[in-house]
Amino acid sequence: MTASLPNAVIVVSGLPRSGTSMMMKMLEVGGVPIMTDHERTADDNNPEGYYELERVKQMPNGDVAWVPDARQKAVKVISALLKHLPSTEQYRVLFMRRAYPEILASQRKMLISRNRPVDQVDDAEMTRLFEMHLKEVDAWLETQPNVRVLQVGYNAMLREPEPLVTQVNEFLDGGLDTQAMLHAINPALYRNRSS
Repeated sequence: MTASLPNAVIVVSGLPRSGTSMMMKMLEVGGVPIMTDHERTADDNNPEGYYELERVKQMPNGDVAWVPDARQKAVKVISALLKHLPSTEQYRVLFMRRAYPEILASQRKMLISRNRPVDQVDDAEMTRLFEMHLKEVDAWLETQPNVRVLQVGYNAMLREPEPLVTQVNEFLDGGLDTQAMLHAINPALYRNRSS
């Protein structure tokens, strides 16, 4: 049974490796229909799946015809692509925040597992770039009258999930299965902790 959901596109966003896949899984078990094509399958970096929709990456090229079909569903859109969402829709954005050292460690581990080059930019510079990018994204989000945003801390979600799951449920009009969402959080996958 699906939850009673707002008549808006539910967007899960954030930097890559910030907990967006975890939030997508939580929404799915909580009763939110998910928009995904399963093209990117689960692997060692995301054992429970990526929950991605390839067409999202085509938004900068003008492919937004799918967006109205995402009303009352959840779709994952990384922070860099948010500005390409058409202004004709209403959005509820769950924006995932995670400690930068953990994002960097997680990205490095994923690059190594794919035999891709790492450390082309040092951590201090990468953190500066992340901060600058998120400042721009936050400023853009604040100017969008059709967008409501809930900031969700990944680290806090793993440490003390109940209050945040309650906030997410209220943000999406209160019809979610919060117990199922709590059970979907897998601390065993929290492998790149800040010291």
